[in-house]
Amino acid sequence: MHRATKIVATIGPASSTPDILLKMIRAGLDVVRLNFSHGTADDHRQRAEMVRDCARQAGREVAIMADLQGPKIRVGKFENGKTVLEPGHPFILDAECELGNDERVGLDYKDLPRDLRPGDVLLLNDGLIVLDVSRVIGSEIHTVVRVGGDLSNNKGINRQGGGLTAPALTAKDMEDIRTAMSLGADFVAVSFPKNATDMEMARQLANIAGAPYGIKPKMIAKIERAEAIPALQEILDSSDGVMVARGDLAVEVGNAAVPALQKRMIRMARDSNKLVITATQMMESMIHAPVPTRAEVSDVANAVLDGTDAVMLSAESAAGKYPVQTIEAMAAICLEAEKSEQSELDKDFLDRTFTRIDQSIAMGALFTAYHLGAKAIVALTESGSTALWMSRHWTHVPIFALTPRAGSERAMSLYRNVTPLHLDTSSDRDTALQQAIEVVVSKGYAARGDMVVLTVGEPMGQPGGTNTLKIVRVGDVL
Repeated sequence: MHRATKIVATIGPASSTPDILLKMIRAGLDVVRLNFSHGTADDHRQRAEMVRDCARQAGREVAIMADLQGPKIRVGKFENGKTVLEPGHPFILDAECELGNDERVGLDYKDLPRDLRPGDVLLLNDGLIVLDVSRVIGSEIHTVVRVGGDLSNNKGINRQGGGLTAPALTAKDMEDIRTAMSLGADFVAVSFPKNATDMEMARQLANIAGAPYGIKPKMIAKIERAEAIPALQEILDSSDGVMVARGDLAVEVGNAAVPALQKRMIRMARDSNKLVITATQMMESMIHAPVPTRAEVSDVANAVLDGTDAVMLSAESAAGKYPVQTIEAMAAICLEAEKSEQSELDKDFLDRTFTRIDQSIAMGALFTAYHLGAKAIVALTESGSTALWMSRHWTHVPIFALTPRAGSERAMSLYRNVTPLHLDTSSDRDTALQQAIEVVVSKGYAARGDMVVLTVGEPMGQPGGTNTLKIVRVGDVL
């Protein structure tokens, strides 16, 4: 069956063999995430090559997303690997400390003391440990433990409510962008952006680094800082999409605030013609268990019903025991949720104006296919813009986007309800349309007698040139 919602999965130790990765792709993996918080440049390069090889074996394109580490603020290392913090006891975060002990620990972000004041609340290890700041003296942040527990090497630090000044792009990120472009990444996910400037800087660096390889990656903003919420529209405008990164975001704004923010972000992204990925702990129990919990099934299904383009796996596929089964389970949940999703196409089009010819053709194709009960929409596209606009509205009519460009094909692998396919270019419109129908029929997506809505641009081969809509029955002479 045609699945509209896409699946992004992180590859790591559990999924870095060709056999497992190929099974993951065949199970429904659409985009591979390379987590630059772990591993070397050579590790990422080898995994990228494996992705391309396995995708060729599977007979389709699979996109690669390079996920930058960003300014993840962490404690340093302990001389014994960890300590135990007791409620009510003092503990010091010391920017000049080399090796931590039971009384204090170092910091990887040396400017943290400048960002804090007495009364601030620090959340460590994804909020499992809570420290109240009592005073700041030079390089030392003196705290009192409110919620204790085991604190081990390199655990993350967040300030409740946000407000830390660490820049979104570190020196490591800048080097990682160059690595990502050299291995042909299709998407770059930027961690902890606060505003449009952070995303514009990342895009400029990626475009410069990608120029020798002919790559202009799509830029994804990971929304995980409290400061990003009021700046969400400007971040969307400067990005190609956003990721609802529920881990660090929940630590900063509180768990209870996240579900409503998730719905708001998905709605805003779709209204802005941008992509949206829902991430973090979606199938967390499947790190160790062969089936998900009922709550996880509901979580994935609700993200689908909200209209997310993609759902994402992290540790489940990178380090879990069941990476292939997790993707199979996620794909099945997406399919079932999509069956019950209501189309509101007519309502979507009320009070909308389309000033571009290509966008008007895209919307006309959607409207026509929906009301005529067409089997498929087939879009011949160079850049993928026509398919993106169509994918912002749900019609239950699958969209097949045919392009001669491998880069466009991979980028469209993240677009909801869009199946990208390769079509060798032709300068003759009727020949290209006939070839497009033959490709869709050969893949089993349509059969003789089915009604199909086609969009194409003349003259052929120009991005942004879609200007023709055609309705045909498969088997008729074009």
